[in-house]
Amino acid sequence: IDYEPQTICEHLQYLFALLQNSNRRYIDPSGFVKALGLDTGQQQDAQEFSKLFMSLLEDTLSKQKNPDVRNIVQQQFCGEYAYVTVCNQCGRESKLLSKFYELELNIQGHKQLTDCISEFLKEEKLEGDNRYFCENCQSKQNATRKIRLLSLPCTLNLQLMRFVFDRQTGHKKKLNTYIGFSEILDMEPYVEHKGGSYVYELSAVLIHRGVSAYSGHYIAHVKDPQSGEWYKFNDEDIEKMEGKKLQLGIEEDLAEPSKSQTRKPKCGKGTHCSRNAYMLVYRLQTQEKPTTAVQVPAFLQELVDRDNSKFEEWCIEMAEMRKQSVDKGKAKHEEVKELYQRLPAGAEPYEFVSLEWLQKWLDESTPTKPIDNHACLCSHDKLHPDKISIMKRISEYAADIFYSRYGGGPRLTVKALCKECVVERCRVLRLKSQLNEDYKTVNNLLKATVKGSDGFWVGKSSLRSWRQLALEQLDEQDGDVDQSNGKMNGNTLNKDESKEERKEEEEELNFNEDILCPHGELCISENERRLVSKEAWSKLQQYFPKAPEFPSYRECCSQCKILEREGEENEALHKMIANEQKTSLPNLFQDKNRPCLSNWPEETDVLYIVSQFFVEEWRKFVRKPTRCSPVSSVGNSALLCPHGGLMFTFASMTKEDSKLIALIWPSEWQMIQKLFVVDHVIKITRTEVGDANPSETQYISEPKLCPECREGLLCQQQRDLREYTQATIYVHKVVDNKKVMKDSAPELNVSSSETEEDKEEAKPDGEKDPDFNQSNGGTKRQKITHQNYIAYQKQVIRRSMRHRKVRGEKALLVSANQTLKELKIQIMHAFSVAPFDQNLSIDGKILSDDCATLGTLGVIPESVILLKADEPIADYAAMDDVMQVCMPEEGFKGTGLLGH
Repeated sequence: IDYEPQTICEHLQYLFALLQNSNRRYIDPSGFVKALGLDTGQQQDAQEFSKLFMSLLEDTLSKQKNPDVRNIVQQQFCGEYAYVTVCNQCGRESKLLSKFYELELNIQGHKQLTDCISEFLKEEKLEGDNRYFCENCQSKQNATRKIRLLSLPCTLNLQLMRFVFDRQTGHKKKLNTYIGFSEILDMEPYVEHKGGSYVYELSAVLIHRGVSAYSGHYIAHVKDPQSGEWYKFNDEDIEKMEGKKLQLGIEEDLAEPSKSQTRKPKCGKGTHCSRNAYMLVYRLQTQEKPTTAVQVPAFLQELVDRDNSKFEEWCIEMAEMRKQSVDKGKAKHEEVKELYQRLPAGAEPYEFVSLEWLQKWLDESTPTKPIDNHACLCSHDKLHPDKISIMKRISEYAADIFYSRYGGGPRLTVKALCKECVVERCRVLRLKSQLNEDYKTVNNLLKATVKGSDGFWVGKSSLRSWRQLALEQLDEQDGDVDQSNGKMNGNTLNKDESKEERKEEEEELNFNEDILCPHGELCISENERRLVSKEAWSKLQQYFPKAPEFPSYRECCSQCKILEREGEENEALHKMIANEQKTSLPNLFQDKNRPCLSNWPEETDVLYIVSQFFVEEWRKFVRKPTRCSPVSSVGNSALLCPHGGLMFTFASMTKEDSKLIALIWPSEWQMIQKLFVVDHVIKITRTEVGDANPSETQYISEPKLCPECREGLLCQQQRDLREYTQATIYVHKVVDNKKVMKDSAPELNVSSSETEEDKEEAKPDGEKDPDFNQSNGGTKRQKITHQNYIAYQKQVIRRSMRHRKVRGEKALLVSANQTLKELKIQIMHAFSVAPFDQNLSIDGKILSDDCATLGTLGVIPESVILLKADEPIADYAAMDDVMQVCMPEEGFKGTGLLGH
């Protein structure tokens, strides 16, 4: 059975085997990456990867039986240090031993690696609130604490802490300061036990190229221990350094403004300065010669040999393809050389070939396609005269060879030129040249008065623009040649675009079509047309031969005359109805002397209720009866539930629902019953109950309130407010705890000077309200459902509660299911205030739970959220950094590195 690596360690083992014995220039680690479960599209921290991977490797190898394998990670990379705390009072020393696999060195404020190591081991004073509890003194005492290096590993990993947290901006930033490090590092001064061999030589440098902590590119410089040569590993590009020297070179260049660049310090021999070095690997110097290559196990070598065979096959295939390409190129070159001299057409017969095809034939880098001359044909399938410029005249001898080798067509001989198109082209050119003269002639003819019945009707609009129309028409005929009716060597036209253009052109009116009625006859309105003389019409017909012709004796459209009379009768009827209703209900029309539930009028104990929508529709009709249909039905079922119960309480009708209803006096109600179809009577009666003085007043509605449907309506309203998507809210920035309310900017106002009636008139036909039958007939109004009512009420609420945005506010589109944290990110982009500096509140309630959704926090459409920033952010130049604050860092969560 063929062996295939499965586990992470098996993939690593195979990777090392390939690195040692593969014939490839570089190794693709995709199998190893997949085994680790890493996302190659997401940049991760190299230091974090190093720690987690070493831990994973140590944990995996510790289960091996061979002790040399079991302890290989500790032997190579593990050192030991102690946290030593000394009591200043009694001198007692306590130690806490700890193993390490790398030393994390702070570089802020330092220029040399040795200074960073010294700070790592520096003594720290424990005083004040930070005092140490001494076991010997049995009390808190002043003390000192420091780290002592007890033992160092063969391979010493030094992590330079270039990425630090910036408290001002609240995100990580990179320290692009130069740090000097030597190729030889003597660690003896830093260890507790002297006398051993602690001289290390530099063996690898990991570079992070880029100014941001959230983006960039990793490049590794590694020294071959056997040859002493340095290699640069930049993805699949591997480069050997000259002279066995480490050369950091271009990796030190940063995409920064020149003002912020610091000058690179001078480095002595054997030392280097880097502003991008991120990890340094030192190897202990020994007198022993470097070990030779390890023998790869047979089962792994078999995999390597198999991969080498695939690689060799690929190399042979590539070489063969290259040879074939060269052979084809040579053959093409010979063909071009052979035919080039015979291409020009002299006295011998000739043909036309596409110039574009010839250019592609001369281009040896692309395969030659069959000849395609369709793009040069006219509508008669002959050579269009205006396409001559994109054709090339070649000898018949060369054409025979081309068509025999490459095929295609059609062949265009000397007789292929279209005679009809040439004639038409000449006609168009002649008309274009005499257009200006004819324009003056027609203008002079139009000044003369037309006598008798010799004239012709022409649209006034057509007369005003006939010259422009003629020019466009001639240009269109002239430009038809550019509308290729075929394809040129595989480049086809976009059919959808040509259809769109054709559709738009058809929608535009042609000459004299502006006096056509919908039935295709002469329109009845004489204001839109005038009589022109026979001479003027004949001149115009030269340019518009297909224009509709209407002699002066032609009668207008009979159907339009009938419709006009009917329309006039309907308008008169509507005016009469509107005048009668306006006279019958003057106060309702003018909105004067209206009753109010919260201040019940003394003169009556009964008030009737109709829908406010009915009143608005009726007023609209009365104002403009010729443009609106009469309102025939009151439509009170919009205020009732499916069971026939009232949907409002008395209290709600005095407050939030007052905008949905209109109160009617009893006298007005009697008139409404005469003028309109009343589907349901809704009234409220005031009664006095009890013997006490004064007696208690009660208000009884007929029909009575339906508690179940009322509760359902309220729940649905709340649900709608909590389940919105892409709704608008407003964020207002507060300065010194005061909301600055400036005058509304006119351009920001949601409302306009347009009346509600004018707005409603813009409603297209077919969007009439289903609850009102506005036809002249008395057909029965359809029954409204609970959902219909909710939709109707939502429409009214939306109209009456719209927020007017003021200057200084910004509108944001949000959804109920998005979190507060996501809203803060939107606010950050709008106001340049980082999320952790935002203090948000709504109606006095602080919004602090970042994980809660806007729906659960009570943020509803049209809400105004107040924003108070803790302090201004000074520098947002590095937008990459800011953007990365938006999403929490996942690190290596979910990968194989955390599986152990």
